[in-house]
Amino acid sequence: MMDASKYRVGYFPVDKQYNKWVEKDHIEKPPVWCSVDMRDGNQSLVIPMSLEEKLEYFHVLLEVGFKEIEVGFPAASETEYEFLRTLIENNMIPSNVTVQVLTQCREHIIRKTFDACKGAPSAIIHFYNSVSVAQREQVFKKSKEEIKKIAVDGAKLVKRLAGEYEGNFRFEYSPESFTGTEMDYALEVCNAVLDVLEPGKDNNVIINLPVTVEMSLPHVYASQVAYMSENLKYREYVTLSLHPHNDRGTGVADTELALLAGADRVEGTLFGNGERTGNVDIITLAMNMYSHGVNPGLDFSDMNKLVEKYEKCTRMRVYERAPYAGALVFAAFSGSHQDAIAKGMKYRAKNKLHEWTVPYIPIDPKDIGRTYDADVIRVNSQSGKGGIGYLLEQAFGYNLPTKMREHFSYLCKNISDHEHKELRPDEVLAIFEQHYLNLASGITVSDFDFVRENDAVKINITFARNGEETELEAEGNGTLSAVNNALHAFTGEEYTLQVFTQHSMQGQGSRSVAASYIGLEKEDGTLYWGAGTDTDVITASTKALLSAFRNMKGDGN
Repeated sequence: MMDASKYRVGYFPVDKQYNKWVEKDHIEKPPVWCSVDMRDGNQSLVIPMSLEEKLEYFHVLLEVGFKEIEVGFPAASETEYEFLRTLIENNMIPSNVTVQVLTQCREHIIRKTFDACKGAPSAIIHFYNSVSVAQREQVFKKSKEEIKKIAVDGAKLVKRLAGEYEGNFRFEYSPESFTGTEMDYALEVCNAVLDVLEPGKDNNVIINLPVTVEMSLPHVYASQVAYMSENLKYREYVTLSLHPHNDRGTGVADTELALLAGADRVEGTLFGNGERTGNVDIITLAMNMYSHGVNPGLDFSDMNKLVEKYEKCTRMRVYERAPYAGALVFAAFSGSHQDAIAKGMKYRAKNKLHEWTVPYIPIDPKDIGRTYDADVIRVNSQSGKGGIGYLLEQAFGYNLPTKMREHFSYLCKNISDHEHKELRPDEVLAIFEQHYLNLASGITVSDFDFVRENDAVKINITFARNGEETELEAEGNGTLSAVNNALHAFTGEEYTLQVFTQHSMQGQGSRSVAASYIGLEKEDGTLYWGAGTDTDVITASTKALLSAFRNMKGDGN
């Protein structure tokens, strides 16, 4: 039996005067992005990345466009230390990129961190200590003054060593477990650290407010950030940073609201990898901004490649429903959804729209390297005529008439249902070809010629069946009507040519290919469908007619 009485509110809300940020309705510009994939993300892996994998992943982060990358905790392991030395000694850090390293506020760890950073062209020394009530009471068993002294002593040491070591250094301080700390005390500690570091025009300092563990609703964290932003000393020269985790599943919301509340910078990971339920997902954050017309400054135009590299280097898997990056996030299986998407895409093309307004799809999948045929319209037993028809048209160029789309959709859905599987685009095409297109029949046309007289078309046509040829004459109000009337006379079958459409196939090169669709109706109202293709439009429609006739007869004769 679950017992909620054991839990209590462990965070510290601030006064309502720090809620003014709620008046804003969107983020107007991107923050400074810092990837912590190689530190926070890496330390959470079952098998941490090897040196080779870290080098490969580092290049992935550079390609995405990160200018600040936390490369590790160099005092924690030999691989972390060696990785940073490899980057520095082989001049692998671009001139416009800053590497970041993490260290506890402990003297021997700070010194080893500087050893690892020696000669770095640009490095952020990120030092931290935990200040929360739970950590003070249960872990360190120290008073507020003693905990603050740890932070201040750490600040003094990093400031002194920065002057002794070769390299270009900036400073970042995190009051770890910020969300479980009294806000006035968190502010007191941060301001004490800032007094030591003395931020100024040429000495920008980062104060990072980590959601080490999510404890509150997102708006509470945002107001805490607003409180810190409005009360920190040297605010003009301080970059206020966020480092949210996702224990309550609201890491993205925490971050977005905190940016509205005054934060300048975000630390997170690709796909949200990190301790427990993970860090905030920078891809989701950045793409959310993108969907509101804000350029996030990060390039996710080849999402499939990014997923592949991530899964290779981390041995983690991107969930199929992960926002923007998941394999199924643009997929529509529902018939009504597919129909709306198909109509929206056609509306967009017809009206030559630049603005993206397609129903059910928040961004253009092509922006991140996805395709409409393989990623948007997916065919299974739940699919509808609009979506299946749209897929066939977009992927292969066949634009079926409405009633034929319906007939074809039921055919595809029944196959999917009985085989209990999704149908790939090539399988959808194969079903279309097998059941409608240029079907072999017991009846063929070996020769024909037309003569137009006044409003009529006369035809001489030769049918072949079972090796025997029969030549006939017929007429109609058009070429297809004449062929159809000749077929009536040859077979003696009773039916009506109810539907005929035709179009040029797209993407067929210099030789234009015509596609024809015909529906033949029997007396009971049943429609039988056929399709034909050929470089000659009359031949294409004749093939469609014979294909429909074959389906009507059902025996190839």
